[in-house]
Amino acid sequence: MLNPTNCSLRFDEPVAQSTTTTLPKRTTSVQSRLNVLIVTQFYPPDYAATGQLIAELAGHLGALGLRMNIFTGQPGYAFDRDSAPKREAQHRVQVQRSRTSRLWPMRIRGRAINSLLFCFRAAFHLLTQSKRYELLIVTSEPPYLPILGYLMQALLGIPYVCVLYDLYPDVAVALNVLSARHPLVRLWDRLNRLIWQRAQSIVVLSSSMRSRVVAKAPRVADKIQIIPSWSDPRTIVPLAKQDNWFAQEQNLVHRFTVQYSGNLGRCHDMDTILTAAELLKQSPIQFVFIGKGAQLAACQQRAQQRDLNNCRFLPYQDKSVLPYSLTACDLALVSISPGLEGLVAPSKLYGILAAGRPVAAICEAHSYLRAVLQQANCGQAFSNGDAIGLANYIQYLADNPTQVKELGQAGRRYLNANYTLEHVAQQYWQVCTATRPQRENMSSVNHPKTRRK
Repeated sequence: MLNPTNCSLRFDEPVAQSTTTTLPKRTTSVQSRLNVLIVTQFYPPDYAATGQLIAELAGHLGALGLRMNIFTGQPGYAFDRDSAPKREAQHRVQVQRSRTSRLWPMRIRGRAINSLLFCFRAAFHLLTQSKRYELLIVTSEPPYLPILGYLMQALLGIPYVCVLYDLYPDVAVALNVLSARHPLVRLWDRLNRLIWQRAQSIVVLSSSMRSRVVAKAPRVADKIQIIPSWSDPRTIVPLAKQDNWFAQEQNLVHRFTVQYSGNLGRCHDMDTILTAAELLKQSPIQFVFIGKGAQLAACQQRAQQRDLNNCRFLPYQDKSVLPYSLTACDLALVSISPGLEGLVAPSKLYGILAAGRPVAAICEAHSYLRAVLQQANCGQAFSNGDAIGLANYIQYLADNPTQVKELGQAGRRYLNANYTLEHVAQQYWQVCTATRPQRENMSSVNHPKTRRK
């Protein structure tokens, strides 16, 4: 019999207390009229989480008075349409899409080529439309996009902010795609230092990611802002499974359900999860995986070979379905593969908190996830490979429904106090408007004839 007392916790990183911040009212000041361009390869209707978050953020910043523009690619994950409009206006945001980023989107080489083509197209757009923009925000989607910010600042004087969702080439090295001594890695690291030093600000998603950046470029420490992802608690609300059409449709109501929703990529530890599922295959507990990624086929094959009839695999769900899919479980999982702490930061955590579900995180001992779960009192963290501990915890919660409810409620309270779009947008608004004076000073330097006598 599984013993829940074997589930141990370690918390090695403190979390700073968050204070509630009042959003600025919509204003016509110079700062609020700032014309901002966000360049990101992924954007709705693409299902990539980064694109969904950028769309929400841009809309909110637009409501605060910033003039928001998006330059993006055609959908890569979406399965319900072949393409999206080349130009459209969405919630005070002007969106323009490139058509050069849809070649072989399901192949690794195809995605790499798409990313390069997207970068070239974005560069052409900026060179021809540079007078329209006063601030450039470049994301790490694709990972070599930040170099575009560096070049545009050097050539045209446009200040830029780097938003780092993942750290490259470190991810490629951690996944053994490239050797740490590879010339490309050394060149990439050098370029990163130049890019970060020239940036007006650098946004990272966690304290461990900040530590990684500072270790590579100590001189940029004062430029780094830790701004986490978020979720909207008004859109995703707790819903009992028996009242949830998605749970009913997928037969998830009557059994304790453990859910992994999102990218099944190499950055996420699926092995520990599947081993726990194997340990529990004789229990009335089911595992549901929603999404796709590089590990999906291997996970499906393993489940079939080991007769894991307690495992089900579903495709990505449309954003409109997320309030129902995320609440169609009793426990939700978040994982980071060994060696990747500080290189990636799963955004799925915040949707889980909004859904009012407990969280089990599989991560390293120094992960920021452990501190979040401890501060929120909404779940438990396990080391990579500790499938027994994870299985014990799942069985414990399956036997204690009151504890499941209490942990879920605690997580949602913590989200409301720390990780809503209002909290996060305020921080981005401050980052954006803080760059305005430097842009004006740079413009006067580059164009001395415009100075007043």
